[in-house]
Amino acid sequence: MNEILRELGMIARALDSISNIEFKEYDLTKGQYLYLVRVCENPGIIQEKLAEMIKVDRTTAARALKKLEINGFIEKKNDQKNKKIKKLFPTEKGLNVYPIIRRENDYSSTVALVGFSETEEETICNLLRRMRENVEKDWDFVKKGNKRNYLLCKGET
Repeated sequence: MNEILRELGMIARALDSISNIEFKEYDLTKGQYLYLVRVCENPGIIQEKLAEMIKVDRTTAARALKKLEINGFIEKKNDQKNKKIKKLFPTEKGLNVYPIIRRENDYSSTVALVGFSETEEETICNLLRRMRENVEKDWDFVKKGNKRNYLLCKGET
C-alpha cells in the first residue's frame, strides 16, 4: 500500500522537475505552469476556485499568481457585479505559452503510458480518480482546521 503513494510521488516529482527545467526559458518556475494552464482553460476563474482545483492553500496560490501577473502571463479584472471579486484571465503572452505547456504535458503522458493498452490507461485513470476523490475528503477536512485520526483502520473514515 505504501508503495503506491511513493510511486505516485516519484512520478509527480520527476515530471514537475522536468517541467520546471523546460519552462524556465519562459520565466515559468516552481509549478507556475499549473496555474497558467488552469487560467487558460478557465478564463475568469477566481483565485479561490483555482487554489481548490490545484489543491493548494490560498497563500501559495496568491504567491504564484502574483508572479504570473508580474511576468505578464495573467491579468486580474474586477467582476462586473461585485468589485471585490477579481477574475483571472490569460494575457496574450500566457495564451502563447499555453500550447507549449500542453505539448509538454501530452509528451509526458505519452512517455508515461508507453506499453499500456487503452484498457489499462482507462483503468489507471479511473483508479487514480477514485484515489483523488478519497484524498480530497481528507484535504477538505484538514483544510478546515481539523485533525485526522491516524488510529482508524483502513477504510474506516
